[in-house]
Amino acid sequence: MKPLDPQLLKVATPARGYVILTAAFGVATAGLVIAQALLIAAVLAPVVSQGAGLADVRTPLLALAGVVVARAIVAGLSERYAHRASIQVIVELRRKVIEKAVRLGPRWLTLPTSTGSNGMDVVTLATRGLDDLGPYFVRYLPQLLLVVTVTPATLAVVLGLDWISALIIIVTIPLVPVFMILVGRLTADTSKRRLESMSKLGSQVLDLIAGLPTLRAFGREIGPIKRVKELGEAYTKSTMRTLQVAFLSGMVLELLTTLSVALVAVGVGMRLVYGHVGLEVSLAVIMLAPEVYLPIRNVGTHFHASTNGIAAFNSAYAILTQASPVLGKATAPDLSTTRIVLDAVSVKAPGRDLFAPHNLTATIEPATITAITGASGVGKSTTVLSLLSLVDIDTGAIRLETTASPESALDLKDVDPTTLWSQVNWLSQRSALGPGTLREVLTLDSPSAVSADQLTHAIELAGLTDVIEALPKGLDTQIGTGGVGLSVGQRQRLTLARAVLSPGQLVILDEPTAHLDAHTEKHVLDTIRALKEQGRTVLVLAHRPTLIALADTVVHVVNSSVEATHA
Repeated sequence: MKPLDPQLLKVATPARGYVILTAAFGVATAGLVIAQALLIAAVLAPVVSQGAGLADVRTPLLALAGVVVARAIVAGLSERYAHRASIQVIVELRRKVIEKAVRLGPRWLTLPTSTGSNGMDVVTLATRGLDDLGPYFVRYLPQLLLVVTVTPATLAVVLGLDWISALIIIVTIPLVPVFMILVGRLTADTSKRRLESMSKLGSQVLDLIAGLPTLRAFGREIGPIKRVKELGEAYTKSTMRTLQVAFLSGMVLELLTTLSVALVAVGVGMRLVYGHVGLEVSLAVIMLAPEVYLPIRNVGTHFHASTNGIAAFNSAYAILTQASPVLGKATAPDLSTTRIVLDAVSVKAPGRDLFAPHNLTATIEPATITAITGASGVGKSTTVLSLLSLVDIDTGAIRLETTASPESALDLKDVDPTTLWSQVNWLSQRSALGPGTLREVLTLDSPSAVSADQLTHAIELAGLTDVIEALPKGLDTQIGTGGVGLSVGQRQRLTLARAVLSPGQLVILDEPTAHLDAHTEKHVLDTIRALKEQGRTVLVLAHRPTLIALADTVVHVVNSSVEATHA
């Protein structure tokens, strides 16, 4: 990415107006900087050389006060709109990254891309990573635009006042970009390593947090404390290394520009002593010289902020430019009267020379219970993802056939997946429960759409009656994201009760009795029977014999190596 990459303006539309506005602020700042220097010289020169009083310099003094106020207003407005633009850009990029990741599907989230980004990088970008664009917009970009407005304008004024000082500036000013490039190479590498480190550390922390319930169940929740402390210290060291490089780069550029301004000041002072230049001109040149270097110096000082922002944007852009899967346009038929036919379906497993599932042929009839079985790793979950158009199949076909007219079958790849998903209720092993009261979670935030009798029936069916009665606020009890506040078994039963109340025709259950005792398992089995009695199509990924015995149809999934398949 360039310092001001057109791709950023293309992807993040709020950045366009901000760049134009900042350029206008830059032009105004250039005029005010020049006016301030000239007015200060016009006030001080008569006082020093001629002993002028306040009345003699009243006019330029009032004008100077107005310029100072105007400059403060322009700086404040620039800062305000910079913060606003950065927030808007970060929010828009965050939304686009998440939407793109959803379109690419769950399989893509587990795959490394050409840029090294993966699903966990999406999490990092959508939380902490893109925040690095804030300093880029607030600090770096305004200074970059001031370089092309304030620097040439003030240099032109110095040239008109004193050509010798202008010549010194012209000779020394190229040294600043040279040192910026040298320092920038080190800074860019450091920022890249910091982003990679932050992604890895974030992944490990999230893994630890996700595994805490399991660790707690085995009484090992104290163990990760040391590891979490180590991760925190590693991130602190990574951040401190980045700050160290930033401070050193700022010191180098500060020293260089200070020496350059000193050369101009010494030259002007010597010529002032010998009467080769006037006091007012000398004062104006000495005050304008630092303003020539200041934007360039600030660009170097904030360059580390730009590289962090650039690294974050590059990771986001790599995701946004991934080729999206081609979606069908046909409307999915009503699944209550539609059978799903899998015809010799094979899907290549990512990162493995394996088809999982391999050559799977099965028919899922409406209003029945179908159990998908098989050893771990054979492709049971991939089969479900294929049925939902979340994973492309490599060979075979999946068709949707209405029971009334099987000849008018639709190939799943021609179907708009959103019209299919609206008829599906998918209950994974890790419950997808949002925060809220039990009533809101059960009714999907639409309590008015569910009658009291329906709610009571679903609660009794899932075996939640005793659980809710034991809670102080009953159905008005608050739970956290993912069902925090409830046990694993209670969460499973809660999701099943919600499935009973939901309108989804196809209900997919991923090991719904895993980690449950016999008493709780009975409630789950009763709920599955009730779903079938309601006319729902139930698809269960199952290992336990009790679940398999409940099914009308059992589909056994196998895998096969690609080499053996070709042979």
